[in-house]
Formats: sequence, structure tokens, C-alpha cells
Amino acid sequence: MSEYIVTARKWRPMLFEDVVGQSHVTQTLRNAIATQRLAHAYIFSGPRGVGKTTTARLLAKAINCRQPKEANPDNECDICKEITDGTSFDVLEIDGASNRGIDEIRDLRESARYAPAKGKYKVYVIDEVHMLTKESFNALLKTLEEPPSHVMFIFATTEIHKVPATILSRCQRFDFRRIAIEEIIANLRAIAHEEQIVMDDEALMLVARKGDGSLRDAQSIFDQVVSLCGRSITHGQILQALNMVDQEVYFRVTDLIKAKDAKGVLALVDEILAQGHDIKEFLGGLLEHLRNILVARTTGTTTLIEASDLYRQRYAAEAEVFGVADLLRFQRLVGGTEAALRWIAQPRFRLEADMIQLVNLQRAPEIAAILEDLEHLKRRLANSSENANGPRGISGSAIERPVAPVPAAARSPELPGTETVPARPASAPGRQPAAAPASPAARKLSETEVTSRWDEFLGEVRRQRISLGSMLESTTLIGVRNGVIRLACATDFEVSSVQRNREFLSDIIMKVFSAPARIEAETSEERGARDASAGPPPHSQASKAEEHPIITAMKRELGAEPLE
Repeated sequence: MSEYIVTARKWRPMLFEDVVGQSHVTQTLRNAIATQRLAHAYIFSGPRGVGKTTTARLLAKAINCRQPKEANPDNECDICKEITDGTSFDVLEIDGASNRGIDEIRDLRESARYAPAKGKYKVYVIDEVHMLTKESFNALLKTLEEPPSHVMFIFATTEIHKVPATILSRCQRFDFRRIAIEEIIANLRAIAHEEQIVMDDEALMLVARKGDGSLRDAQSIFDQVVSLCGRSITHGQILQALNMVDQEVYFRVTDLIKAKDAKGVLALVDEILAQGHDIKEFLGGLLEHLRNILVARTTGTTTLIEASDLYRQRYAAEAEVFGVADLLRFQRLVGGTEAALRWIAQPRFRLEADMIQLVNLQRAPEIAAILEDLEHLKRRLANSSENANGPRGISGSAIERPVAPVPAAARSPELPGTETVPARPASAPGRQPAAAPASPAARKLSETEVTSRWDEFLGEVRRQRISLGSMLESTTLIGVRNGVIRLACATDFEVSSVQRNREFLSDIIMKVFSAPARIEAETSEERGARDASAGPPPHSQASKAEEHPIITAMKRELGAEPLE
């Protein structure tokens, strides 16, 4: 029985053109070999599993091969076979994490003085070179700058920023890219065909996405699912084997948002947790889902979405339903939930609360639609004014510039919820009426804006004063009016904490919302007693007018506030 070899080793590239997704590196190295313009030191940087060590080994074989073919190793001579098997005395692969001390580097410098045993070059491949100590780097500098003619250094690292500039300046640097998902799928499909393993396109997509740009990781996951599922693998089997959240779950979330189904979203959270899925992984997938819809909505195409053709079509359909403003608000809320999980003792409770808030967020109308409604209202009022032939109408110039709300008594009785401008005194002949001076008053916060970005505000407070931010998470946002954000607290201690930090919180509000406001706090008992004594609010003509859809939209989107 032959020895089992994992896919990443069995299908390791043997020629430069077989390296996936790094043609900008391999072609440059082949040209350098062909023209004999080899450097004495190279540094390969990039994410894990993208071919850095593989390319280093190919370069070592190509420059030592007895009969190279078009700047590629022939993989048939004794030198190539020894390098492939890892038994060559001329190619030394060193782990920088476990050989990071100055003594190991001194031994390396000493051995570099001796000529290679068989090949033309003695090659030192140091993986994760950033793990070397500062003293080790200093000991390597002189040899790296003026090495013997038969020595080549190849460094590989995933954290190039940790390598000293003195080392980088002595090397030719190549940056390896994250491998595209289509290239990973093509590689896995070819391997599956050679191994006589049947995998559908959705299954290949799942494995490739799980690899997250690393071909080696994707090949390791491929081995795992083959061991569990056998030689015929389906999409559902991979979801079960890797305990991944199905893409359909995220489309269910957006369906629940469209239906404003809070009960359904709680059932979905329970289902996700019952199946053992990680909350952070679910939120990360939901963020990517929202990002895909946003990209489709913004660009009008799905080419930037890493998904199968079927799901790309569904993303294009979803993009027709949601606006850009809505998607950005959804992303901010989900991102805030993901960031807050590390501070929460009960992640499920936070997830449930934020998912309910997600489905209950008011949809943001497009500015163009609001302007169109305002133009329609202007025409209706102008027609009403002409028909009545009286001062109750409103002039076009009054609509075209921002006008402060007026008392309910001045509103048109024929069109509830709208506001008219009182008649102006007649001006002298030949003179235009003087325009009212613009008020420089600062922008006022709306309750919708504060509610949608409340998690962002709490995150900024936590970042500067973690205890105060954690305490504010247990409070309840009552409302926002005339530059005052009102909170309900469970205890008097929380109220006093808010009062002590009132100036600090006002600074954070200005930083997050770019508008001045202050926070007032009261206990839940005080609020209940006050509401009971006040009784139900009167349903006046003014309150009915404020319920008009256009006035509601202006208050929500533009922060309009009625005059006191």
C-alpha cells in the first residue's frame, strides 16, 4: 500500500507556470535566470499559503538543475530530485521561528563560506524570517551585503513590516498576492478530476471561499471533506462537515428585513445557535452578504462578488429592493454588534436585540423621491392659492428656500400636515421684498440618526472610558428632542455617572454626530411616574399635521424640528 500524501504536497507545483496566481513573480524570476541577472538575496512576502516557499524551492532547483528547460528545472536530474525530497546539502530550508537566535545565524555564516557539494549555488531558504531577533538580523547584515558568489539567500515572510529596513534594502522584494477565488476553484477542479472525485460547483465554491485566498488552506479543507464524505461530494455535505452557515440563511435575513418580521428573526437566531454555529462567524458572513448587495446596488454589476452565478443573480435582484442608505445603516449596525461581542457576557441576548433592531429600522427614502414629493406639494399649494385667490397659498420662492416651521394656526386648513408662510406686508412699487436673514443655528440631531448610530457612539465611549461605555449599554434611549438625548437608567448610581461625565459625553456626541447635544438621564421609576401623571397626550391639529408623510420624512432624513 502506497504512502498517503496530502494534496498540498502531492500537487505542489514543479514548474514556474504551475504556481497559481503569481505570474508577476514567476515570470520575472524566469527572465532573471534566462539572462543570468540573479540577485544574491530575495525576500518573498504575502499571505499564508500563496506559494512563497514553493517558488523559493523552484528557484533553487532552476539555478542548480543540470539540464534546465526554458528557465525551468527538468525535475529529472539527481540535484532536482534531492531538492524535491528535501535531502540536498546545497539547499537548506530553515524555520525562522525555531532558529531565531544569534548562534544559529553565526553557524549559517560559517557554513556559507564553503562551496556547494553538487550544484552551482548553495541556497538558504529562511521561512518566517521576521521571527529572527534583532541581534540575529545584525549578525546577518555583512554576509547578506557581500555574500560569496556561490551563495543565495531567499527569505519568506507573512509580516514584511517586521523585517528591518537594513535587511530589505539588501534584497530584491517580491510581493505575493492573495489568490482569486476563481483560480482556487480551477485548481481544485483539476485535482478532483485527476483524483476521480466528483464535486459540484457549489461545493467547490464553498471550499474555495473557506480557504480565504490561501490555496494551501483550500487544499487542506479539500482533504478534510474527502475524508468525511468520500469520493462524491455535495454542497450540503460540506456545510455539515465544516459546520458552515449556509448562504441561504443570509438571504433569509434580508427577506425578514423586507417583511419586518421580528418573530421570524428570533427564530432564525435560535436555529443558528442550535446548529452550533459561531455567532462571530455568522455576523461576518452577514456583513459580507450586505456588502455584496451594496456592491451590486452601487456598481450595477455583480463582477466584484465572489459567488456562483446563481447567487450573483440573486444579489442583483436584492439590489433592486434596498437603497444605498439602508445598506450602509445595516452594515454599521451589524459591524457594531460584531465589535461589541468581546465585551458582552451574554452574546445571544445582544445578537437577538440587534437583529430585532435591524428588521425594525425605518427604510430611508431616496433624496430624489423626497424632492419630487416636495415639488408635487409646491404645485398643489400653488394651485390651491390660485383657486382661492387669497393669501392662504404659498409662493414658489418660499418653497425653494429653507423656511422655519410656523405655528399650527398658520397652516392651510385644506391640506393637513403642511405649512404655509404668513402673508407679507405689501412692499413699495418697484422694490423687491427683503429676504429674511438666515439663521446660523447649529444642526439638530434627529431621533432616527441617534438610534441608528447609537452603537457607534457607545463604541467610541468604550474606547476612551470602558467602564462608562459598559454602563451606558444597560441604559435605554428614550428620545431625542431640541438637542437633548434622554436616557432611562436602572439605578440612581447610573444617573449620577451620566451627570458626572456629561461634558465628556457631549464631546463624544460632537465627534460622532458632528452636531451639539447633551445627555439627560433619569431612572425608569421616575419616568414611569412622570408619564402616569402627565396622562395621554392630546391629539391636536398640530400633532396630526406632523404625521404627514412628507413632514415625517423631513424630520427623519433632514433633522427638521418643530418650533417650541
